[in-house]
Amino acid sequence: MKPQPTTLDRVHQRFFNAIYDRSLLYNACWEDPALDRVALQLGADDAVLVITSAGCNALDYALQAPRVVHAVDANPRQTALLELKIAGIRRLCHEDFFKLFGRGAARDFEQMYFDSLRRDLSPFAQGFWDERTHWFSGCGWRRSFYDCGLSGLVARACWGMVDCQPALRGSIERLLNATSLAEQQEIYDRDMEPRLWTKGMNWAVSRRATMSLLGVPYPQARAVESSHSQGIAGFIQACIRYVFRQLPIWTNYFWTVYLRGAYSRTCCPEYLKPEQFAALKGGLVDRIAPHTTTVTRFLESGAEPISRFVLLDHMDWMSYYYPDALAEEWSALLRRASPGARVLFRSASEHPGFLDQLAVAHPHRPGQRLNLPDALRFDRGLADRLHQLDRVHTYASFHVAEVAVP
Repeated sequence: MKPQPTTLDRVHQRFFNAIYDRSLLYNACWEDPALDRVALQLGADDAVLVITSAGCNALDYALQAPRVVHAVDANPRQTALLELKIAGIRRLCHEDFFKLFGRGAARDFEQMYFDSLRRDLSPFAQGFWDERTHWFSGCGWRRSFYDCGLSGLVARACWGMVDCQPALRGSIERLLNATSLAEQQEIYDRDMEPRLWTKGMNWAVSRRATMSLLGVPYPQARAVESSHSQGIAGFIQACIRYVFRQLPIWTNYFWTVYLRGAYSRTCCPEYLKPEQFAALKGGLVDRIAPHTTTVTRFLESGAEPISRFVLLDHMDWMSYYYPDALAEEWSALLRRASPGARVLFRSASEHPGFLDQLAVAHPHRPGQRLNLPDALRFDRGLADRLHQLDRVHTYASFHVAEVAVP
């Protein structure tokens, strides 16, 4: 039986809803597209649906030259960020674009914005960025754009705690400059871990408010908390330990950008690299279609078959609060899915229970329902192999499935 939320849980959820409805949550995507590229196997005829988030991965998929990438998000601020990136690719040279989204700071951004970028944006995006040109100033306490938005606020707070320990700050820099796994492991074990996990840091990362600022609602926070004997703090410690000891840091732009406030020329998303930027500017960026709406409304608004779906982790919280809406979403997905369509999603649970609980409408037999697992063929071996390589490593599981309606 699903546990019922307490009064405190409801308070935290209302807090999450309030900040979600008013804020940019994600200034960078927190899902590794290198895994997705292998799992999706994108081809020239594919139509992709991806939840937008910060737009980084929509740009990454476009580099694989599918027919279209539909970037869908109910939060218009996330769409506004993707629109700004698309406008920057179309209107700016690589050097200026890298200032904005590589270094995250350009003193001349306001002039860039009003001279070149604003006219390409939707009315909502224009209003949003008109009030936030200072996000790229790099002045005062703000290191860069990657200190902005709710995820940036958490990064800035954690960095403030690190600044109180010069020895820890030095060990982090040495780790980020490591050139071998052996060197990483030595620095982390000897210099970083003993200084990092203080009582204050453990307390900060285990707060539900912190999870909300990172875009993690109550059901996911609860799943994370119950997945480790030491709760949320223990789970995060284990994730960071794995990332910094087992995976090459010199390619890990996810953690680097929050630790440094910027990407480097060699450690950054593909869309920031000169050759890939040129490919997007040469026409591939035009294959991205941003949509501010829910996944279900988007799916119900057209009939074009979709062959690839990237659903991130939103089913964790939908299954808890809105199970009927989630079943409706999957019913719409199955109706729009082309034969053999591939679906990717992530979860805070190692074995998400909602998969066995959803009954959805059969796409070809009106009035008939089927259990969701009966409509999907999971490739658990591939998903598990890829999950071990995940440079983010903050999800408990990664899932790859093919639509196979009986």
